[in-house]
Amino acid sequence: MTKRIILGALLGSTLLAGAATAQEVTLTIESWRNDDLSIWQDQIIPAFEAAHPDIKLNFTPSAPAEYNAVLNSKLDAGSAGDLITCRPFDASLALYEGGKLADLSDLDGMSNFSDVAKSGWSTDDGSATYCVPMASVIHGFIYNKDAFEELGVEEPQTVEEFFAVLDAFKEDGGYIPMAMGTNDQWEAATMGYQNIGPNYWKGEEGRQALLSGEASLTDPEWVAPYEQLARWGDYLGDGFEAQTYPDSQNLFTLGRAAIYPAGSWEVSGFNNLADFEMGAFPPPVPNEGDECYISDHTDIGIGMNAATEHPDAAKTFLDWVASPEFATLYANALPGFFPLSETPVEIEDPLAQEFASWRQECNSTIRSTYQILSRGTPNLENETWNASAQVIKGAETPSDAGARLQEGLASWYEPKP
Repeated sequence: MTKRIILGALLGSTLLAGAATAQEVTLTIESWRNDDLSIWQDQIIPAFEAAHPDIKLNFTPSAPAEYNAVLNSKLDAGSAGDLITCRPFDASLALYEGGKLADLSDLDGMSNFSDVAKSGWSTDDGSATYCVPMASVIHGFIYNKDAFEELGVEEPQTVEEFFAVLDAFKEDGGYIPMAMGTNDQWEAATMGYQNIGPNYWKGEEGRQALLSGEASLTDPEWVAPYEQLARWGDYLGDGFEAQTYPDSQNLFTLGRAAIYPAGSWEVSGFNNLADFEMGAFPPPVPNEGDECYISDHTDIGIGMNAATEHPDAAKTFLDWVASPEFATLYANALPGFFPLSETPVEIEDPLAQEFASWRQECNSTIRSTYQILSRGTPNLENETWNASAQVIKGAETPSDAGARLQEGLASWYEPKP
């Protein structure tokens, strides 16, 4: 009798264990952020699984340049993960409109985000949001504090002061005044035009005017950033025309350049490479007392594969991504990627803190070419890369660049009244 009881107990425990195992769900996450693999494995996933032991996470990133093509192939084949890391605007919008991403408008955690924060992953009319906003990146300038102290110069507040600092370094000759090349083109626009431009077109005011057709790329406020960029070439060092993005990163982190036009995503990498103290300043305003604007660009979100077999578990994870706990964890695991939720987050890294502090001082906007305006041919984003590089090299005048971009945009874009 005793043996039967023991056997029965063993069978019962086996069945219970089987039932518990059956309840466990593993969610696979698609992403282009392969640099973040260890952060997900060592910090983010353990934190989530500790609070949700029945849901396991598998982070499976692709190479950044291949992500869109790989993801689309997987989605078409029905082999994509349950959770999809979302680039902002059109690439993700196309996935939603194609039925690949689920509508998350009713997700409880969405109440933690403003309409601007959700704009990168919402339909044009704002009626549906299909990815939870994770982080933005902020543009400005990172500088070598040792170099500034050596020459006795301070962070510039105005454009005139900015060029005075560059002149001081050029005259001294000990450092390349500013590290940026034009070989890859994109950084000339992203860390050049889109960095300094919002101070001229007044951020969201100008961007919305361009969308509505009330403004043109030939207007003074859109040409003015090119007029500043046309002066940059004198300070970028010999051979900047052939200098690649990695070349520029190396010049700065090796201590050979004083200033680096930056996106905040550089913070964690530069912290590991530079053996000098770094500071950061926002894009200088045209005139003393002018209101300041920063590019605080919606960069990364995460959504749900509409075909997932585990929608409830996926929504549990997405609600957690929308929480203050995740925002704090992510911001400090990846300094330079800033939460978009409305809950304040304490950031530990000093350089990242500096970037984030500009949100309190300046008006935030997003890159002017990303929403709607790069859907046609010629593609305004790619054309802006080229125009920015040509202007810096002196191969195109600022007014000609503005005229070329406006002509291309007008050839396919008809503003909605």
